[in-house]
Amino acid sequence: MIDPSVRDDFPILSRTIRGKRLAFLDSAASSQKPRQVLDAMDELYRTKYANVYRGAYLLSEEATTAYEAARATAAEFIGADTATEVIFTRGTTTSLNMVAYGWGLEHLGEGDKILLTMMEHHANVVPWQLISRHTGAELVYAPITDDYRLDVDALYQLLDDSVKVVGVTAMSNVLGTIPPVADIAAAAHQVGALVVVDGAQLTPHEPVDVQALGADFYAFSGHKMLGPTGIGVLWGRMERLEEMEPMEGGGEMIADVQLHSSTWAPIPHRFEAGTPPIAEAVGLAAAMNYLSAIGMDQVAKHDAALTEYALGALSNIGGLHIYGPDDMQHRGGVVSFTVDGIHPHDLATILDGDGVAIRAGHHCARPLARTIGASSTARASFYVYNTTEDVDQLVDGLHHAKELFGVA
Repeated sequence: MIDPSVRDDFPILSRTIRGKRLAFLDSAASSQKPRQVLDAMDELYRTKYANVYRGAYLLSEEATTAYEAARATAAEFIGADTATEVIFTRGTTTSLNMVAYGWGLEHLGEGDKILLTMMEHHANVVPWQLISRHTGAELVYAPITDDYRLDVDALYQLLDDSVKVVGVTAMSNVLGTIPPVADIAAAAHQVGALVVVDGAQLTPHEPVDVQALGADFYAFSGHKMLGPTGIGVLWGRMERLEEMEPMEGGGEMIADVQLHSSTWAPIPHRFEAGTPPIAEAVGLAAAMNYLSAIGMDQVAKHDAALTEYALGALSNIGGLHIYGPDDMQHRGGVVSFTVDGIHPHDLATILDGDGVAIRAGHHCARPLARTIGASSTARASFYVYNTTEDVDQLVDGLHHAKELFGVA
């Protein structure tokens, strides 16, 4: 596992919460930030901040260099062929909307199908619902199995020539399930469908090679991987990006503007209208460098060890039900659960009193919540700064909650 001293890099983790040591177990929602990220953003603002591209002066040149260096770092982190395939966005949700509107409106119509899975976050459902309404394309969904995996056989049966888009999460934010994205992409391409991957949960925790995955588009956010909010990445194969229209119009994304028409700037700038998230891009690059210094293989092993430890510890609590695969080869560092007789929101409130931060609710995946028969679950999620002590604190807090509610 990762050296526990990593925790010292995160200033917020030195806090006490209601007099207790902070056990932060909600990184699937948003991760904490190390000093290295905070310092990188602070340095930019203090020493070389200016708007990028627009200024013919040193500060603007330095800011532009830092911004484009961040794009190169992101490309290397995910195995992109070139930095020009990396588009900076506000986050995964914006990235997926850009694909839905920029590609979907141009290429979908009556008789076409959009194939999603029942595990998708709302960010990879609602945009396609809107595009379906605009274009007449039909939405279809691949189910999950009784052991909380994607029913790949059922998905393959749904794949035919009418399917033009396959949207799939690389890791469920509720179940932790990791679908076989590369296999799905290969099958989708055989029928001429493009593949849109929500990588928000996988990218912070596993080595990612977008070429090996075979995706056409891959989206992720900075704030879930030690970086700041307000920054994300949409990666796309160049031939697919060239098929897209911009979702936003404005400054910097144009080559020329006439009174009644405009022409677009080269990719990636045509998809980055207005002043971009400059300091946030620098912070994201610092986060990626931090993770790379640890080693993404080590991050994955650390998450797996903590998850396995947590599954073992939680399974010994009477009346606790875990939602997600038992096989560690098919899941990531997310554990959703319920406890008989205690609502998840009550669990989260009591745990907060014990210094433990977890998530409770439907986790922006209502269709999945209905499918598993749990409208709300408690969710603990792990990252590089977590230790077995955090899990033990969670377990002690759950026993405390059971005592307060008088449940066996």
